[in-house]
Amino acid sequence: MTEPGGRRAGRGRTADLSGRLAEESVLRLYRQRGAQVLATRWRGQGAEIDLIVQDGPDLVFVEVKASRSHADAALHLLPAQMRRITQAALEYCDRQGLGEVSMRFDVALVDATGRVELIPNAFGEV
Repeated sequence: MTEPGGRRAGRGRTADLSGRLAEESVLRLYRQRGAQVLATRWRGQGAEIDLIVQDGPDLVFVEVKASRSHADAALHLLPAQMRRITQAALEYCDRQGLGEVSMRFDVALVDATGRVELIPNAFGEV
């Protein structure tokens, strides 16, 4: 049995910190490319969107996945999560009063060394 505040809680805090550091790395990369940050960790009814940026004409919803390797990180994005993120993106646009906008869904894979691999339009056409 795990004590409150024990090993399990410690792993949760470590995972949260690791995720936040990965998101910061990805955020810096988008900023360096000239994108404007609109939101971080935006929470909709059914999902959280890690980053929302304006990249030229595109409104970009970014899912950040961190693991030992980029391949391992990619395995953590499942079709059900992609559907939830897509629904949350539509909710974001509705709440912001945006009409038709050009949007895409990028995935940012972050390995244990902090190296970032961006996969633009990773969800394909939505």
